[in-house]
Amino acid sequence: MTFTGPIATAGAAHPTARTRLHVETRGVVDPGALLPLADATSPLAWLREGEGIVGIGEALRLEFRGPSRFADAADAWRSIADLAEVADAVDVPGSGLVAFASFAFADDSASPSALVVPAIVAGRRGGRAWITRIRPIDGGAASLPPLPHPTAFGAPWRVKLRDGALPPSEYEAAVAEAVGRIEGGEFEKVVLARELRGRMPRGADVRRLVSRLSTEYPETWTFAVDGLVGASPETLVRVDRGGVSARVLAGTASRGVDTDGDHDAELRLATSTKDRDEHAFAVRSAIETLRPHTSRLEASAEPFTVRLPNLWHLATDLDGTLGDGSTSLDLVAAMHPTAAVAGSPTDVATAAIADLERFDRGRYAGPVGWIGADGDGEWAIALRCAQIGPGGTVRAHAGAGIVRDSVPGEELAESTIKFQAIVDAIG
Repeated sequence: MTFTGPIATAGAAHPTARTRLHVETRGVVDPGALLPLADATSPLAWLREGEGIVGIGEALRLEFRGPSRFADAADAWRSIADLAEVADAVDVPGSGLVAFASFAFADDSASPSALVVPAIVAGRRGGRAWITRIRPIDGGAASLPPLPHPTAFGAPWRVKLRDGALPPSEYEAAVAEAVGRIEGGEFEKVVLARELRGRMPRGADVRRLVSRLSTEYPETWTFAVDGLVGASPETLVRVDRGGVSARVLAGTASRGVDTDGDHDAELRLATSTKDRDEHAFAVRSAIETLRPHTSRLEASAEPFTVRLPNLWHLATDLDGTLGDGSTSLDLVAAMHPTAAVAGSPTDVATAAIADLERFDRGRYAGPVGWIGADGDGEWAIALRCAQIGPGGTVRAHAGAGIVRDSVPGEELAESTIKFQAIVDAIG
C-alpha cells in the first residue's frame, strides 16, 4: 500500500489512514451547474441527470496496489471515517465525509488504485444543495479551505484517437482464439477489449470532456476520478441506509436508423440467444457475489432493454437488504471482476484476458465511484471511458463479451459501437 502526499494547502505533510480529518457540511443555495466549480485539469466528479457531487483539491490521497488493494482501501477508509470529526447538517447521500475512488482492473496492473478525499465537495441531490469543506486536523491549516467559485471552461479542444494495442485485425484473431477455447471447454465466456490512444493539448480543460459526456449521456454515471473520465451505464453496486442495489448490463445492439429499425433492433436483442446467454452469465455472477452479504436479494424476473443514444443493452436490476454490515467498498471488493467485464468462470476468464489482450487495462473495467463515512456509496464499472496520463496521454478502451456463438467481425463492430461515446466526446 502506497500513500502519497496532499496538495500543498491541504495540510499534513505525510497523510496516512491515521490522518484525522475535520469535516463540515452545510446547505447552500443551489449553485446551478456543478462542473464549473471543479478543478479544470484534474476534476473530481460523479454526476447523473444533473445531480451528484464534484470535488475540489485534495485533503487526503491514498494509493493501493496488488491483489489486496480493495481490502487495504476498505480498512484504510474505516480508519479515516472512525477518526474524522464530522458535522453534517444536510445528511443525504454524498454529504459529509466522502472519498472518490477508482481501482485498477487487474491485480498486477501497473496503474495504482486511488482513493481521494477532496478539500471541498459541492453537491446536489433531491432538490438540496450543499458544500462540504475538509481539512486534516494534525499539523493542518487552522481554518477550512475557502468556498469555491465557478470558473469558465477553457478553450475547446479535441483529440484524434488512433488504434493502440490489439488493432482490429488482431482483435478479430483474439476473438476467434477465445471462441476456440470456449469450444474446448476452457471457459464459458470472456470479455475482450481493445485500445485507442491519443494526446490532449497542454493545459486542456478536462471539464469539457466531462460536460460533453454528461450532456450526451445523462442517464449514465458520468465520472472523473484521478484522470479517469467516462460515462458508465452500469451500476456495479449502490448502498444507501441498509439497502443495496445494482444494475447488470450485458448484451448489446446498435440503435436503428429510424423508428421501425430501432424497434427491430431492440426486439432482436431481447430475443437473441447469444446475448441472453451472455447476460445470464453476468447476472449469475452478481447474484452469487452479493447474496452472502444480504438478508434479502431479488432480481428482475426477465432481462429488460435499456436505451442509450447509440445502442441498446440488456439489463437486470438487483435489489436487496444488507445482512452483514458490509460497506459499499466491501461489496465492490466481493463483486470485482464481474462476468460482465471479465467472463465466466471469473478466475479462468481473467487469466485468459491477460493472455489474449496482451496489454494492461489500467483502471478500465475497474470499479469507480464514491464512499461516505458510513460506508454507503455509489459505484459503477469504468466503461465508455478514457484514462488521461502524464503529459496528456489518452488511452480509451472498449470490449465485447465473447461466448460460443460469437463471430469475430460482429464483436469488432460491437466494440466500435461502444467506443462511440468517448470518441465523439473527445475527438
